[in-house]
Amino acid sequence: MAARVLVVDDSGFFRRRVKEILEEDPLITVVGDAANGQEAIDKAAELKPDVITMDIEMPIMDGIKATQKIMASNPTPIVMFSSLTTEGAKATLDALDAGALDFLPKRFEDISQDRDEAKKLLCQTVRTIASKKHMMRKPVAAKPAVSTAAGTKPVTNKAPVSISKTGGIELVAIGTSTGGPLALQNILVNLPADFSKPIVMIQHMPATFTPAFAKRLDQLCKITVKEAEDGDTLKPGVALLAPGGKQMLVDGRAGNAVVRVIDSEPSLTYKPSVDITFRSVNKVFPAKALAIVLTGMGADGREGARTLKAQGSEIWAQDEDSCVVYGMPAAVVEAGLADKILNINEFAQAIVKRV
Repeated sequence: MAARVLVVDDSGFFRRRVKEILEEDPLITVVGDAANGQEAIDKAAELKPDVITMDIEMPIMDGIKATQKIMASNPTPIVMFSSLTTEGAKATLDALDAGALDFLPKRFEDISQDRDEAKKLLCQTVRTIASKKHMMRKPVAAKPAVSTAAGTKPVTNKAPVSISKTGGIELVAIGTSTGGPLALQNILVNLPADFSKPIVMIQHMPATFTPAFAKRLDQLCKITVKEAEDGDTLKPGVALLAPGGKQMLVDGRAGNAVVRVIDSEPSLTYKPSVDITFRSVNKVFPAKALAIVLTGMGADGREGARTLKAQGSEIWAQDEDSCVVYGMPAAVVEAGLADKILNINEFAQAIVKRV
C-alpha cells in the first residue's frame, strides 16, 4: 500500500516541487498540502496521512508548534525540512524534541550534489518513516525532576537489566543516525555525574548541527558533553560528539588517549562514519570497548563492530521496537555481532551496571 503524505510549507513553489518528486515514486501518494501550521493540524485530522513533511518557519503557526499539537491530537510521523544554519539547527532540534522523527535539508543540493540521488533519499526517508505510523503515540507527561547540585535533572525509574559480562570496559563508543538525537539523549541524561568511563559518539548530522546538539545535551546531562576538537583527551564522564562533515579517530594508548578530528575523504558516504571511529577505537582499546549501535538507516557501524568483536570487545544493538529506523542495528544483529539487544529505555542502566 502506498504511503499517504501531507506536504506542509508556506511556499507554493516548494510544495509543488516536493509533491512532484514524491509522486514519481509509485509507493507514495500525496493526499494533500497545507500552507501553515494551523492548516497542517486541520488536514492531519481530516486526511489522517501516514507521513507529514513539515517546514519550520511559516506564518500563523510555525512547524514546531504544529508538530507539538499534531503529536498531542493525531500522532503522525513527521519529517522536518530544515535550513543548514545555526538557527536552523536549534529549530530542528526543537522539532525533534516536539516529536518529529527525522529531518532533511530544505535545499536539495545540500542532500546530495546528484539531483536524482537527492530525490531518491527524500522518497526513501518518507517511505521508511511511514512504516512507523503504528508506533506513534500521544506524548506522555515528562517525569518529575529533582534539584541537585548540578541543576535540575530528570528522575528515572527503570526495571533492572541483566548483563552477564563483567570487567574490561575502558571506553563506550556509540554510533547512530536517523532517530539518534532522541536516542542519545535518552541514554546520556540517565548517566550519573560520576560515570567512570569516557564516551565517544558518532551521529550522522550536518556540520552546522553538531555544535548545537552537543551544547543541548550538555545542558540536559549530569555528565559533560562537547563537540570533539582535535587533541581532546578522553576523560571519565565526558562524552565527545564527532563533528559533522569530519571524521573522528581515537588515537594514542589506553589511559592517555585523545581524539583526532580530520577532514573526510569526499568519496565517503558518512561524515562522520561509525565504522571509521569504531576501527580506530579497536587500535587503542582492543577487547576493552563497549560499542553500541542505535537507530539509523543503512549499515554504518557493522564493519567497525565486526573489527571490535574480533578482538574481544563487546557489541550492543538497539531493538527493532524502539528504533525509528531499524537499519544500522539490524545490520549488526543479522551479522551475528550483537552481544546484547536492548530497548532504548534499558541502555543507561545497563551501561552503568556493565562498566
